[in-house]
Amino acid sequence: MADFPPTDDDQGVQPGTAQVLAEVERRRQEGAQALRQRPRSPFERRLVLFADRLIYWLGRHWLAVANMAALVYVGLPFLAPILMAAGMERPARVIHALYTPLCHQLPFRSFYLFGPQLTYTAEELRQWVGSSALLPHSFLGNAELGFKIALCQRDVAIYGAILLAGLAYGLSGKRWRPMPGWAYVVFGLLPVGLDGGLQLLYYFVIQTFPSLQLPSFESTPLRRVITGSLFGLATVWLAYPYVQATFQEIVETLEKRFGWH
Repeated sequence: MADFPPTDDDQGVQPGTAQVLAEVERRRQEGAQALRQRPRSPFERRLVLFADRLIYWLGRHWLAVANMAALVYVGLPFLAPILMAAGMERPARVIHALYTPLCHQLPFRSFYLFGPQLTYTAEELRQWVGSSALLPHSFLGNAELGFKIALCQRDVAIYGAILLAGLAYGLSGKRWRPMPGWAYVVFGLLPVGLDGGLQLLYYFVIQTFPSLQLPSFESTPLRRVITGSLFGLATVWLAYPYVQATFQEIVETLEKRFGWH
Protein backbone atom coordinates (compact mmCIF):
# COMPACT_ATOMS: atom_id res chain seq x y z
CA MET A 1 0.00 0.00 0.00
CA ALA A 2 1.22 3.51 -0.79
CA ASP A 3 2.89 5.44 2.08
CA PHE A 4 0.88 8.66 2.34
CA PRO A 5 1.86 11.45 4.73
CA PRO A 6 0.48 10.91 8.25
CA THR A 7 -2.99 12.39 8.51
CA ASP A 8 -6.22 11.71 10.30
CA ASP A 9 -6.52 8.84 7.87
CA ASP A 10 -4.33 6.87 10.33
CA GLN A 11 -7.36 6.77 12.59
CA GLY A 12 -9.07 4.49 10.09
CA VAL A 13 -10.38 7.08 7.61
CA GLN A 14 -9.42 6.37 4.01
CA PRO A 15 -7.49 9.13 2.13
CA GLY A 16 -9.73 11.44 0.14
CA THR A 17 -9.59 11.69 -3.64
CA ALA A 18 -7.91 15.09 -3.49
CA GLN A 19 -5.19 13.74 -1.19
CA VAL A 20 -4.54 10.76 -3.42
CA LEU A 21 -4.27 12.93 -6.53
CA ALA A 22 -2.00 15.41 -4.75
CA GLU A 23 0.31 12.63 -3.61
CA VAL A 24 0.41 11.10 -7.10
CA GLU A 25 1.29 14.47 -8.62
CA ARG A 26 4.01 15.07 -5.99
CA ARG A 27 5.62 11.73 -6.71
CA ARG A 28 5.35 12.29 -10.47
CA GLN A 29 7.16 15.60 -10.15
CA GLU A 30 9.85 14.03 -7.94
CA GLY A 31 10.35 11.27 -10.50
CA ALA A 32 10.57 13.75 -13.37
CA GLN A 33 13.08 15.89 -11.47
CA ALA A 34 15.20 12.85 -10.63
CA LEU A 35 15.15 11.82 -14.27
CA ARG A 36 16.29 15.28 -15.37
CA GLN A 37 19.09 15.28 -12.82
CA ARG A 38 20.28 11.79 -13.75
CA PRO A 39 23.60 12.02 -15.59
CA ARG A 40 23.20 11.17 -19.26
CA SER A 41 25.49 8.75 -20.98
CA PRO A 42 27.61 9.99 -23.92
CA PHE A 43 25.29 8.14 -26.31
CA GLU A 44 22.20 9.84 -24.81
CA ARG A 45 23.85 13.25 -25.08
CA ARG A 46 24.75 12.65 -28.72
CA LEU A 47 21.24 11.40 -29.46
CA VAL A 48 19.61 14.44 -27.85
CA LEU A 49 21.98 16.80 -29.64
CA PHE A 50 21.29 15.07 -32.96
CA ALA A 51 17.52 15.44 -32.39
CA ASP A 52 17.94 19.13 -31.53
CA ARG A 53 20.03 19.72 -34.65
CA LEU A 54 17.52 17.88 -36.80
CA ILE A 55 14.65 19.96 -35.41
CA TYR A 56 16.74 23.12 -35.89
CA TRP A 57 17.50 22.22 -39.51
CA LEU A 58 13.87 21.37 -40.19
CA GLY A 59 12.78 24.63 -38.58
CA ARG A 60 14.97 26.58 -40.99
CA HIS A 61 14.22 24.53 -44.10
CA TRP A 62 10.69 23.22 -43.56
CA LEU A 63 9.33 25.13 -46.55
CA ALA A 64 11.87 23.62 -48.93
CA VAL A 65 10.99 20.18 -47.57
CA ALA A 66 7.25 20.84 -48.01
CA ASN A 67 7.71 22.14 -51.55
CA MET A 68 9.91 19.19 -52.49
CA ALA A 69 7.32 16.78 -51.10
CA ALA A 70 4.58 18.50 -53.11
CA LEU A 71 6.75 18.40 -56.25
CA VAL A 72 7.37 14.67 -55.88
CA TYR A 73 3.74 13.92 -55.06
CA VAL A 74 2.28 15.79 -58.02
CA GLY A 75 5.20 15.17 -60.38
CA LEU A 76 5.47 11.40 -60.10
CA PRO A 77 2.01 10.79 -61.65
CA PHE A 78 3.16 12.71 -64.76
CA LEU A 79 6.05 10.29 -65.09
CA ALA A 80 3.64 7.38 -65.59
CA PRO A 81 2.38 8.44 -69.06
CA ILE A 82 5.92 9.37 -70.06
CA LEU A 83 7.09 5.87 -69.20
CA MET A 84 4.09 4.32 -70.98
CA ALA A 85 4.84 6.32 -74.12
CA ALA A 86 8.46 5.16 -73.95
CA GLY A 87 7.35 1.54 -73.80
CA MET A 88 8.24 1.04 -70.12
CA GLU A 89 4.85 -0.20 -69.00
CA ARG A 90 5.89 -2.02 -65.83
CA PRO A 91 7.32 0.99 -63.93
CA ALA A 92 4.36 3.06 -65.13
CA ARG A 93 1.98 0.51 -63.64
CA VAL A 94 3.94 0.63 -60.38
CA ILE A 95 3.33 4.39 -60.18
CA HIS A 96 -0.37 3.91 -60.83
CA ALA A 97 -0.47 1.23 -58.13
CA LEU A 98 1.26 3.52 -55.63
CA TYR A 99 -1.48 6.12 -56.09
CA THR A 100 -4.34 3.63 -56.10
CA PRO A 101 -5.12 4.11 -52.36
CA LEU A 102 -4.83 7.90 -52.75
CA CYS A 103 -6.98 8.63 -55.80
CA HIS A 104 -9.83 6.98 -57.71
CA GLN A 105 -8.02 7.60 -61.04
CA LEU A 106 -11.29 7.45 -62.96
CA PRO A 107 -10.40 7.54 -66.66
CA PHE A 108 -13.03 10.15 -67.54
CA ARG A 109 -11.83 12.44 -64.73
CA SER A 110 -8.14 12.27 -65.56
CA PHE A 111 -5.76 14.01 -67.92
CA TYR A 112 -4.01 12.26 -70.80
CA LEU A 113 -0.64 12.97 -72.39
CA PHE A 114 0.66 12.14 -75.89
CA GLY A 115 -2.83 11.83 -77.39
CA PRO A 116 -5.18 13.98 -79.48
CA GLN A 117 -7.11 15.22 -76.41
CA LEU A 118 -6.17 16.19 -72.89
CA THR A 119 -9.44 14.84 -71.45
CA TYR A 120 -12.23 12.49 -72.47
CA THR A 121 -15.84 12.21 -71.39
CA ALA A 122 -17.34 9.00 -70.07
CA GLU A 123 -19.34 8.57 -73.25
CA GLU A 124 -16.29 8.97 -75.47
CA LEU A 125 -14.37 6.34 -73.52
CA ARG A 126 -17.37 4.01 -73.55
CA GLN A 127 -17.57 4.20 -77.33
CA TRP A 128 -13.86 3.84 -78.00
CA VAL A 129 -12.69 1.50 -75.26
CA GLY A 130 -15.78 -0.05 -73.69
CA SER A 131 -17.55 0.24 -70.37
CA SER A 132 -14.65 -1.37 -68.49
CA ALA A 133 -12.67 1.84 -69.05
CA LEU A 134 -15.08 3.72 -66.78
CA LEU A 135 -14.12 1.84 -63.63
CA PRO A 136 -11.77 3.31 -60.99
CA HIS A 137 -8.09 2.48 -61.49
CA SER A 138 -8.76 1.15 -64.96
CA PHE A 139 -7.59 2.04 -68.48
CA LEU A 140 -4.13 3.52 -68.30
CA GLY A 141 -4.43 4.75 -71.88
CA ASN A 142 -3.13 3.65 -75.23
CA ALA A 143 -1.23 4.99 -78.22
CA GLU A 144 -4.42 6.20 -79.93
CA LEU A 145 -5.94 8.16 -77.03
CA GLY A 146 -2.86 9.00 -74.99
CA PHE A 147 -1.68 7.77 -71.62
CA LYS A 148 -3.34 8.63 -68.31
CA ILE A 149 -1.75 10.67 -65.54
CA ALA A 150 -1.84 8.73 -62.26
CA LEU A 151 -3.83 11.43 -60.43
CA CYS A 152 -7.30 12.70 -61.25
CA GLN A 153 -7.86 16.22 -62.55
CA ARG A 154 -8.93 17.65 -59.19
CA ASP A 155 -5.97 16.16 -57.31
CA VAL A 156 -3.55 17.43 -59.93
CA ALA A 157 -5.03 20.91 -59.41
CA ILE A 158 -4.96 20.66 -55.61
CA TYR A 159 -1.37 19.53 -55.22
CA GLY A 160 -0.15 21.60 -58.15
CA ALA A 161 -1.64 24.67 -56.45
CA ILE A 162 -0.03 23.67 -53.15
CA LEU A 163 3.34 23.48 -54.89
CA LEU A 164 2.95 26.80 -56.71
CA ALA A 165 1.56 28.58 -53.64
CA GLY A 166 4.40 27.19 -51.53
CA LEU A 167 6.95 28.54 -54.00
CA ALA A 168 5.19 31.91 -54.02
CA TYR A 169 5.16 31.95 -50.23
CA GLY A 170 8.91 31.41 -50.18
CA LEU A 171 9.57 34.07 -52.82
CA SER A 172 7.52 36.54 -50.77
CA GLY A 173 9.89 36.14 -47.85
CA LYS A 174 7.28 34.16 -45.85
CA ARG A 175 5.42 37.37 -45.11
CA TRP A 176 1.86 36.22 -45.76
CA ARG A 177 -0.67 36.72 -43.01
CA PRO A 178 -2.86 33.64 -42.38
CA MET A 179 -6.08 33.51 -44.34
CA PRO A 180 -9.08 34.11 -42.05
CA GLY A 181 -11.07 31.03 -41.20
CA TRP A 182 -14.24 32.33 -42.84
CA ALA A 183 -12.35 33.02 -46.08
CA TYR A 184 -10.91 29.50 -46.06
CA VAL A 185 -14.42 28.07 -45.78
CA VAL A 186 -15.90 30.36 -48.47
CA PHE A 187 -13.08 30.21 -51.03
CA GLY A 188 -11.35 26.93 -50.18
CA LEU A 189 -13.84 24.42 -48.81
CA LEU A 190 -17.20 25.52 -50.22
CA PRO A 191 -16.40 25.44 -53.97
CA VAL A 192 -14.67 22.06 -53.89
CA GLY A 193 -17.27 20.67 -51.51
CA LEU A 194 -20.18 21.74 -53.69
CA ASP A 195 -18.64 20.59 -56.96
CA GLY A 196 -17.40 17.25 -55.69
CA GLY A 197 -20.20 16.70 -53.18
CA LEU A 198 -23.06 17.26 -55.60
CA GLN A 199 -21.37 15.00 -58.13
CA LEU A 200 -20.98 12.28 -55.49
CA LEU A 201 -24.58 12.73 -54.35
CA TYR A 202 -25.85 12.38 -57.93
CA TYR A 203 -24.09 9.05 -58.44
CA PHE A 204 -25.24 7.79 -55.05
CA VAL A 205 -28.88 8.60 -55.86
CA ILE A 206 -28.92 7.03 -59.31
CA GLN A 207 -27.22 3.87 -58.04
CA THR A 208 -29.57 3.61 -55.05
CA PHE A 209 -32.69 4.47 -57.02
CA PRO A 210 -31.97 3.39 -60.63
CA SER A 211 -35.58 3.97 -61.67
CA LEU A 212 -35.32 7.71 -61.08
CA GLN A 213 -34.89 9.76 -64.22
CA LEU A 214 -32.50 12.50 -63.15
CA PRO A 215 -30.60 14.89 -65.41
CA SER A 216 -26.93 14.04 -65.60
CA PHE A 217 -24.67 15.94 -63.21
CA GLU A 218 -21.02 15.46 -64.03
CA SER A 219 -18.50 18.15 -63.22
CA THR A 220 -16.24 19.44 -65.98
CA PRO A 221 -12.44 19.40 -66.13
CA LEU A 222 -12.43 23.20 -65.87
CA ARG A 223 -14.56 23.19 -62.71
CA ARG A 224 -12.40 20.49 -61.15
CA VAL A 225 -9.24 22.47 -61.87
CA ILE A 226 -10.67 25.74 -60.56
CA THR A 227 -12.14 24.32 -57.36
CA GLY A 228 -9.10 22.14 -56.71
CA SER A 229 -6.73 25.06 -57.25
CA LEU A 230 -8.73 27.27 -54.89
CA PHE A 231 -8.60 24.58 -52.21
CA GLY A 232 -4.85 24.07 -52.60
CA LEU A 233 -4.10 27.79 -52.55
CA ALA A 234 -6.36 28.44 -49.57
CA THR A 235 -4.80 25.57 -47.62
CA VAL A 236 -1.31 26.99 -48.05
CA TRP A 237 -2.50 30.51 -47.28
CA LEU A 238 -4.12 29.32 -44.06
CA ALA A 239 -1.56 26.80 -42.80
CA TYR A 240 1.91 27.92 -43.89
CA PRO A 241 2.04 31.20 -41.91
CA TYR A 242 1.16 29.28 -38.73
CA VAL A 243 3.76 26.62 -39.49
CA GLN A 244 6.36 29.32 -40.09
CA ALA A 245 5.55 31.07 -36.80
CA THR A 246 5.81 27.79 -34.89
CA PHE A 247 9.13 26.79 -36.42
CA GLN A 248 10.51 30.31 -36.01
CA GLU A 249 9.85 30.14 -32.28
CA ILE A 250 11.56 26.75 -32.07
CA VAL A 251 14.58 27.99 -34.03
CA GLU A 252 14.97 31.06 -31.83
CA THR A 253 14.75 28.93 -28.68
CA LEU A 254 17.45 26.54 -29.91
CA GLU A 255 19.69 29.41 -31.02
CA LYS A 256 19.51 30.94 -27.55
CA ARG A 257 20.18 27.60 -25.88
CA PHE A 258 23.13 26.49 -28.02
CA GLY A 259 24.32 29.72 -29.64
CA TRP A 260 23.60 28.38 -33.13
CA HIS A 261 23.23 30.65 -36.14
